[in-house]
Amino acid sequence: MRRPDTRDKQSDRFPRFFFIYPLSKTIRYYGAQGITATESCARHGFREVFMDIVKSWFSIVGKCVATVLLVAITFLVTGCEKEPNGDWVDLGLPSGLLWATRNVGASSPEDYGDYFAWGETSPKSVYDWSTYRYCNGDYNQLTKYCSDSSYGYNGFTDNLTTLQLGDDAATANYGGRTPTKEEWEELMDHTTSQWTTQNGVNGRRFTGSNGNSLFLPAAGVRLGSSLYYAGSYGYYWSSSLSTSYPYGAWHFFLSDDQYVNCDYRYVGFTVRAVRQN
Repeated sequence: MRRPDTRDKQSDRFPRFFFIYPLSKTIRYYGAQGITATESCARHGFREVFMDIVKSWFSIVGKCVATVLLVAITFLVTGCEKEPNGDWVDLGLPSGLLWATRNVGASSPEDYGDYFAWGETSPKSVYDWSTYRYCNGDYNQLTKYCSDSSYGYNGFTDNLTTLQLGDDAATANYGGRTPTKEEWEELMDHTTSQWTTQNGVNGRRFTGSNGNSLFLPAAGVRLGSSLYYAGSYGYYWSSSLSTSYPYGAWHFFLSDDQYVNCDYRYVGFTVRAVRQN
């Protein structure tokens, strides 16, 4: 008996397939048993077979393009999330914190890098209250990070005491974030350090219990339009506000001594990033 014509039924139509071989080879279908290209042409006609081959190629190419686009988009998105992009060192600290091997804006461990006012993410030519981002011209006119209305513009307070990531120079320019006051103290308490010279640059070297070390150059401070104390003292911002005097923030000081201290938020200090392991 002549087999009924079932070309209009989806189950018997030439479906999409995984791989396309030369017409003399077997064409394989999704979940279907293979038949030769010659048999396909005899059953459905060469034009229909040819069009199905073209459609299948477009299907395969489309999936490949979609996969490539997905990979590209994923790469771009993760790049936009500021994945830490610098070099890091593990000093064996109790917190497991990793420290960047160079300052923000620096090209080597000895390079001073850029200088930032606290809460600003770009270096500038003049550092004083008139150019500071989060005040209206003076220390008692603060517009962000203020825990005392006596120092806020028109009595402003927001009780923010730690830099938000959008105001963090390390996050914006290096990856990771600026260490807190307590994390600077952990560095001092759980490493040995000494004043030294590395490749002609003065600074302090910190050595962890695991033998790894970190060098912080004495990069000085920028006040107004000038650089002071470079080669003699180092000043590194923390992300912690002084809650008693919110016009100031905590920083790490180094020379032949080391400690944490407060200073005006408008001054230009260097920044060293940290991140979790």
